[in-house]
Amino acid sequence: MKTISLEEVAKHTSKKDVWVIIHGKVYDLTAFLPEHPGGQKIIMKYAGRDATKAFDPIHPPDIIDRFLSPEVCLGEVDAASLASAPKVETEQEKQLRIAHENKPRLDEMYNAFDFESVAKNVLPPDAWAYYSSGSDDEVTMRENHNAFHRIWLRPRVMVDVAKIDMSTSMLGTKTAIPLYITATALGKLGHPDGEKVLTRAAAKRDVIQMIPTLASCSFDEIVATRANNQTQWLQLYVNSDRTVTQKFVEHAEKSGIKGLFITADAPQLGRREKDMRQKYSQEAPDEMDNDDSFQRDEGAARAISAFIDPSLNWKDVAWFKSITKMPIIIKGIQTAEDAVLAWKYGCAGVVLSNHGGRQLDFAPSAVEILPEVIDALKREGCDPKKDFDVYIDGGIRRGSDIFKAVALGAKGVGIGRPFLFAMSGYGDKGVERLIQLYQDELEMCMRLMGAKTIEDITPDMVDIRNLKDHFVANPTDYLAKHAYEKMQPRGNLSKL
Repeated sequence: MKTISLEEVAKHTSKKDVWVIIHGKVYDLTAFLPEHPGGQKIIMKYAGRDATKAFDPIHPPDIIDRFLSPEVCLGEVDAASLASAPKVETEQEKQLRIAHENKPRLDEMYNAFDFESVAKNVLPPDAWAYYSSGSDDEVTMRENHNAFHRIWLRPRVMVDVAKIDMSTSMLGTKTAIPLYITATALGKLGHPDGEKVLTRAAAKRDVIQMIPTLASCSFDEIVATRANNQTQWLQLYVNSDRTVTQKFVEHAEKSGIKGLFITADAPQLGRREKDMRQKYSQEAPDEMDNDDSFQRDEGAARAISAFIDPSLNWKDVAWFKSITKMPIIIKGIQTAEDAVLAWKYGCAGVVLSNHGGRQLDFAPSAVEILPEVIDALKREGCDPKKDFDVYIDGGIRRGSDIFKAVALGAKGVGIGRPFLFAMSGYGDKGVERLIQLYQDELEMCMRLMGAKTIEDITPDMVDIRNLKDHFVANPTDYLAKHAYEKMQPRGNLSKL
């Protein structure tokens, strides 16, 4: 391959002749410039220089080979000159570096909220906006967690709980705890290794990972990272070009994926205004009027998801069953009626989910509709414990939340954002510790509730009389609240 000097690359910086460096290779993106889904501005920002740092968090590494012709690659840049090129630390990079250096020790992370607090400081603003945003007023995003507060526990005592067994089986795979790492997009926004961090941590802690369609790493990279006998599931956004979807599904099955989770709640992406505002702030005013290649107010989410097919419907389940033997689960169920339809159309299960509060604001939380879903399935002659797996995601932040979900009939729970936050601050070890914290909390909750195994967790152990009541606030103990808010954490936690 031809070697090209940095000096030569630096000459090509106009819209009529734009070269960029990505992973040491030089690409002529002149013809592709008007077609780039992320707009022309970001390419022009790196015209004539190395764009790898901006490219990696958003794109899987094989995307150029898959979507651009080989002719756009002009050659390789001289590695020695690239390595010796002066690297200027921006003010933002300096602030993030200092935040990382001053973050608390990993052993000072005691719960999921601690990881979120650290992530807010160590993530770049665009990454934080994308990871943390919900739709519209973010009511549903907050409600996902708040709903668990309306479920109270009914502890049983005088039970031999010397040994606690948290293991369970999900879609035929035995796992250490009834949780899985659910699919979340753009892992490299938080860590250079992206979703591979989650794969490695899941293997260490014996939990299942769901691979996202919109991962920063390629599907094959994530699969290649898994340990022997490690179970992975696939979250699927259905492409408008069904040929593309069929090839992906067939490739996933050949790669050993054990479950196909079809996302059904995103025929159009919700208005994630935090993400949208961040995208807007990155655009220069002089391009606002003459670059129509991108809707600048849509944010990162829109940029990576324009391919999703809004025509997906129940009749398509038969087609999916014809192209794969993987169990099919519909992800994004938000009513009991749709859960019953999934059962009738022959799916293996459902995930009750409102997309983490990122789609339709004021959609119900998954745990709120869980009891009515279980009841509706039973009325249809379906036994959710044997015939049909019901999972939930959204808002699970404590081991007691997992307990409550299982008590109400969930086979297991999916957790997404907290693992992104743990990964962003502490990499593999952060994700491993967070899984361990969930295990520790669930073990304590089971012991104090008198449940030795997952099978011992039953509906009569929870009080859900207030679950549907969204509007009655608990009385506030202002003295205790004031004292709590004045407490200052010790050690490095004070730097949060």
